[in-house]
Amino acid sequence: MAATPKGPQKMRIDYNIDKHIHDDFVRMCSKRGFVPTVIAERLMKKYVEQNGQI
Repeated sequence: MAATPKGPQKMRIDYNIDKHIHDDFVRMCSKRGFVPTVIAERLMKKYVEQNGQI
């Protein structure tokens, strides 16, 4: 039996976000053809790379 490489591990996050902001975010993502989780991951990665600077 051949071993298959593991994919990236994912985790579910649970935050309280204003409904209006969330709806606008999801709407904008769908217009541009992005998945909201990809945008959130990129924002988190950029935040970490900049040592917590916004």
